[in-house]
Amino acid sequence: MGSADGGNLQELLDEQAVYYRAVAPEYERHALPFPGASELSAALDTFRPAGSVLELACGPGTWTPQLLQHATDVTALDASPEMLAIASTRVGEDERVRFVLADLFRWRPERRYDVVFFGFWLSHVPPERFASFWSLVADCLKPDGQVFFVDDSYRTADELIEGEQSVTIQRRLMDGTTYRIVKVPHRPADLERQLERIGWRITIHPTSGPLFWGAGNRA
Repeated sequence: MGSADGGNLQELLDEQAVYYRAVAPEYERHALPFPGASELSAALDTFRPAGSVLELACGPGTWTPQLLQHATDVTALDASPEMLAIASTRVGEDERVRFVLADLFRWRPERRYDVVFFGFWLSHVPPERFASFWSLVADCLKPDGQVFFVDDSYRTADELIEGEQSVTIQRRLMDGTTYRIVKVPHRPADLERQLERIGWRITIHPTSGPLFWGAGNRA
């Protein structure tokens, strides 16, 4: 897979952020019932994200309640205030969670965490920012900290406006408005090797569908 955009990468990332703000009210209606989803949830419970947990790109809080089942506290970040509002409503009055509005391509941590979690975010990180994103994850972790993430490699034919080799796709809202976003179709074995090359020891587990999960730490 090549670069995310032949033109202005920041322009593409800004458009991706605008898309997630716009799609927030209808986000759940776009969710696809992938086989393997229950396997991700079971894997996270087995992993047990204990201690202080940082959730990157929390979106509408799909995973935040499950993280709170194990964590002492959760700091949940997202670039969309609309998504954070939904997530806050979903979690309710729980003093152990703190929601933070932040652009993950510009944000820097003020402290370190026991666990960093991100759900369906890595595929939206362009190849040009892959190494710097993982450097950020390292900066967020305590020396013995752990990472857990879930994602998918699914892209529809309609989304592939620049062909299968491009990681720039098009998403459409219910009203027909279109946005370009990044969607990198990571293959578990390739992703494992890619992470190993930049100093991570992470095992990627495919599910029975196009979903996968990964867990590990710095090598």
